[in-house]
Amino acid sequence: MLQEESSSVTSSPLQVFSMMSLSPGLGSPYQWLRELKSEERGLYLIHLLLTCANHVAAGSLENANIALEQISQLACPDGDTMQRISAYFTEALADRILKAWPGLHKALNSTRMSLVSEEILVRKLFFEMFPFLKVAFVLTNQAIIEAMEGEKMVHIIDLNAAEPAQWVALIQALSARPEGPPHLRITGIHQQKEVLDQMARRLTEEAEKLDLPFQFNPVVSKVENLDIEKLRVKTGEALAICSVLQLHLLLASDDELQRTRSPLASRSLNGVHLQRALQMNQSTLGELLERDMANGYSPSPDSTSSSPLSLTASVSIDSFLNSLWGLSPKLMVITEQDSNHNGSNLMERLLESLYSYAALFDCLESAVSRTSLERMKVEKMLFGEEIKNIIACEGVERRERHEKLEKWIQRLDLAGFGNVPLSYYGMLQARRFLQGYSCDGYKMKEENGCMVICWQDRPLFSVSAWRCRK
Repeated sequence: MLQEESSSVTSSPLQVFSMMSLSPGLGSPYQWLRELKSEERGLYLIHLLLTCANHVAAGSLENANIALEQISQLACPDGDTMQRISAYFTEALADRILKAWPGLHKALNSTRMSLVSEEILVRKLFFEMFPFLKVAFVLTNQAIIEAMEGEKMVHIIDLNAAEPAQWVALIQALSARPEGPPHLRITGIHQQKEVLDQMARRLTEEAEKLDLPFQFNPVVSKVENLDIEKLRVKTGEALAICSVLQLHLLLASDDELQRTRSPLASRSLNGVHLQRALQMNQSTLGELLERDMANGYSPSPDSTSSSPLSLTASVSIDSFLNSLWGLSPKLMVITEQDSNHNGSNLMERLLESLYSYAALFDCLESAVSRTSLERMKVEKMLFGEEIKNIIACEGVERRERHEKLEKWIQRLDLAGFGNVPLSYYGMLQARRFLQGYSCDGYKMKEENGCMVICWQDRPLFSVSAWRCRK
């Protein structure tokens, strides 16, 4: 009887690898790894990623290399969800190691090309494949229509003027107003002139077709370098500001104020999560990680705040929000990623980003073929680059500093903005759109008059509306 129990324990791959230590003396049981079932492989990949990240954080490069070598036998960018996401987290961890040798890192990236046309394409693919931005546009446009009722001169500032579809829909709605259309001016901000030129052509064409008085003011700039004077806000016009996935970029310049946390806390955090990850037995990465939460995962206090910066320390973001407040907008609508990716140490960011990107990869797994070239482009050129920035970069180089809605509510409140609850009609329109979407699993929930868009129960994007509090 005792022999049978012993045999059953040692015959379980999960039990075997949970007791393994990654050391050169063990050798690499690659054939055994390749024979793991999908669920077991997923668990092992989580184990290896957490272990590898811990070695990277501790500067143990030899052990990190062994973990990377084992992950490479299991991860691949065209496999199941866990294999795909592991490939990008592995690349990010390797990139972080290489940054310790700037010459080597620069040499390996010296011929890397970043084509504007490819960046524009992948953003459009994200817009088409996921409902998140479409839902945000429905909510934003309805909030603007309601706020601008009766106004004759309307000026909209778009801090990320990348997608004309939103404003085409708004032009159509404003042209049908019972009191007649207003004179509409849109100031579009984008770092690529080509994108703004396309936007100007499309919107001007639509406005002329509907006989709506229209002007487009292009401002070629990154949001963090924006000169407020170029927005050309005029007296007498009703102003609305729209920010889609931009405000978190302003947190990077505040990084020099962050406090370094104890490496011992990081190791302890990893140990707890590693044990919990090994207990999970669900089939998709999202389910694997959500099971971890059900088993008692709770973010550390620093993780809950989502940013190592105190609210009063965020000089750059506070300065920017104060400048926007000074323009006296009648309405400001903000869409942001609803995730904790701005933690102060590597392990915290790895765990938090595993959760949210697991959900995004699961979205694609449920609706798009694994061999789809468009899917691979979004995963590599958008999600892969974001993961790399979150994991491999520090200081001002780390721009993808996504934070939770509650943190933005606190920031905006301190900057003098008051929350405007999204209307019932706007939320109804957004819910209907989501229900008509081709894929189940997308959900919406209201939080403090704001809307959070989820995959299953995982919050991914938030939409909130604000006005100046005098």
